[in-house]
Amino acid sequence: MKSVIALLPGDGIGTDVVEQGRMVLEAVAKRFGHEFSFPSYLVGGCAIDEAGDPLPPATLQGVQAADAILMGAVGGPAWDNLPGNKRPEKGLLALRSGLEVFANLRPAVLAPSLREACPLKDSVLTASSADGSPSFDLLIVRELTGGIYF
Repeated sequence: MKSVIALLPGDGIGTDVVEQGRMVLEAVAKRFGHEFSFPSYLVGGCAIDEAGDPLPPATLQGVQAADAILMGAVGGPAWDNLPGNKRPEKGLLALRSGLEVFANLRPAVLAPSLREACPLKDSVLTASSADGSPSFDLLIVRELTGGIYF
């Protein structure tokens, strides 16, 4: 399998997280015979600093041409006092809009090793784990196309 995975390191810890993610993907590619390319683009505060825009047109064009995106965190104290339309988070909103992303999918699964730490009562949980012990498997679909986002 050949895939283009656009890297959007973002700001702060995002650069480190994306770099480690790239290394994991390279190991996966080597192990399973895949071929990944990793073009990198600006988004967030670093994009503001370099291009004056939290989502430069070249970034949007690049990610639209990619098969997948690996993105780090955006924003930080250095950009906290910018006008609302120029803040790093606007890059994320513009990215969602430009890619026509409708929703976040947020899975939640109870790991058996964490059962004792779960605040839910056994009567609320189901016997859905492989060993029949109380568990849950939940998928939250978070709509992203209106309200506070735009």
